[in-house]
Amino acid sequence: MPALVTKALWRTAPLLLLAGLTSLARAQAAPAVSVIPYPASVTVDAGVRYTFGPAPTIALSAPANAELRALGDLAAGILRDELGGHPRVVSTPASSARSDAVALILAPADSGGPESYRLAVTRRGVTITAPRTAGLFYGLQTLRALVEPKLPATSAERRASNATLQGMHIADAPRFPYRGMHLDVGRHFAPVPFVKRYIDLMARYKLNTFHWHLTEDQGWRIEIKKYPRLTEVGGCRKETQLGRFRSNPYVGDSIRYCGFYTQDQIRDVVAYAKDRHITVLPEIEMPGHSVAALTAYPELACKPGPYEVRTTWGVDENILCPKEETFTFIENVLTEVMALFPSQYIHIGGDEAPKTVWQASQIAQDVIKRENLKDEHELQSYFIRRVEKFLNAHGRRIIGWDEILEGGLAPNATVMSWRGINGGIAAARANHDVVMTPTSNTYLDYNQGDPRFESIYMGARLPLMTVYAYEPIPDSLTAEQGKHVLGTQGQLWTEYMQTTRDMEYMAFPREMAIAEIAWSPKAARSWDSFGRRLLPRLLALDRLGVNYRFPGVESGLEKNQVVAGDTVTVTLATPIPEAEIRYTLDGSEPTITSTKYTGPLHLTIPADGSVSVVARAFLDEHHASPSRAATFRRATTTSTR
Repeated sequence: MPALVTKALWRTAPLLLLAGLTSLARAQAAPAVSVIPYPASVTVDAGVRYTFGPAPTIALSAPANAELRALGDLAAGILRDELGGHPRVVSTPASSARSDAVALILAPADSGGPESYRLAVTRRGVTITAPRTAGLFYGLQTLRALVEPKLPATSAERRASNATLQGMHIADAPRFPYRGMHLDVGRHFAPVPFVKRYIDLMARYKLNTFHWHLTEDQGWRIEIKKYPRLTEVGGCRKETQLGRFRSNPYVGDSIRYCGFYTQDQIRDVVAYAKDRHITVLPEIEMPGHSVAALTAYPELACKPGPYEVRTTWGVDENILCPKEETFTFIENVLTEVMALFPSQYIHIGGDEAPKTVWQASQIAQDVIKRENLKDEHELQSYFIRRVEKFLNAHGRRIIGWDEILEGGLAPNATVMSWRGINGGIAAARANHDVVMTPTSNTYLDYNQGDPRFESIYMGARLPLMTVYAYEPIPDSLTAEQGKHVLGTQGQLWTEYMQTTRDMEYMAFPREMAIAEIAWSPKAARSWDSFGRRLLPRLLALDRLGVNYRFPGVESGLEKNQVVAGDTVTVTLATPIPEAEIRYTLDGSEPTITSTKYTGPLHLTIPADGSVSVVARAFLDEHHASPSRAATFRRATTTSTR
């Protein structure tokens, strides 16, 4: 199912009933269910329990087609993984003569929307009802969360503690139709098994769009049959820079770096994602971030080569030249891309394309004159419009970063607003659809904590709390304009992520916050509630071997401070209530035996010195956050005599 569905369908989902809203208000203080993202409506039946037996039955509504049977197998796998035992799937509906642990029922008449579902836990078992298989799939992700362990436990303990479910009724549907995660494989390549793992993890949190950033200055990662040099030449760089992107002098690692996906591999990934109700959105960058393509085919440039696949990060002034040979190349590439990706949208980049080469190019200036364009910004708009016309003629639509607004937006374009939210606001006011992706809240390559204690350091800082605080629909939009906001996604740019373990570390648990922003009703979102539901999700990542960052001190040590008096009160907080905060006052990193934080610290600052607070969160010896620190100094007074 396409991720970007008809807006009329999802906006008419009649799920937020008064009772549901009441339960959501209660959930902000104490969540009724431990699920991420939080459901639209939850009603708890206090006196009802259901306990799974050792051989639970999964019943499928008739007729049980291949998709429904696959969902039955998924349900069996969830119960087997979390509870053990020997679940079995039967292709007959539940009956009064038999209790089924899980019943999966397709009910097309349900008007909740194409991704909606209802889940009921009664004394007879669990029933999941949905109008489409996508809804059943999401209902099973909710079931998975319900039976995941709440605390670290052995297999036997997990079975004993999670086999019994509280009675409840959930009516759920996503707030937004676009719920995505982005992955840049141009800077650092991710092999197919990891890409599939990335998709699996997205599916757990009901994300439905995988934005695959496939081409860059530092590497072209998609096989194009008509242009084999794109991967033969553009798929490799001679080395990779060491240190920061502005490091001077430049130092490289002297290691040749290569990687690309064959078309068969891409078809495999697209099919794998489809089975998990995830649309793969390919991105082919243009006109900028194209040095790898220019290295392979320098005739696409405005000035003679040779070019070299970049070994450094940042923005390159060499971009595609707006000549007919370039448009022929783009159309041939996109023809093969469309054959591989059935997505409604094709992402064409459009960002960070300096105009200096175009300003100096007679070819570019001739196009400006011929097309009666005002300047190079309008030339980029002309470039994008030509590409859009080609894609529209083949039944596709374009989506691009917010620079495609410059010089005039292509008629049917959708905008990803990354340089803040103003681009998204402008596009929505012009009746264009928008995916909100601002650096301020969704760039998961940004540093998660104190750079002194983080292994990966991009520069900017984006803690989990700041991600979770994001609201995709700006207050400045009217209700009608707000309907153009299709959703949001997390960006994972990989300049400083050399391994897939680095990618996991930067994605999790912030991806879970993105998922809740995109799925849950605004009224259901609560930072306190999110923290109370977080630990079981992290324990599930443990069992999957995911290299996530354990959340630490999210507030209280924002920065070094100069204090007016001789005392300061420091209040520390971590989102996970089960964790303990340990701290030191001598500048050393805390251990699990350091002083336990039990309440606000009232510190006296020496007249000629300072106090340094370093804090970490611990669940146990295996679950510890990176440290966070701040130094407090007295303000100095200057005599006026």
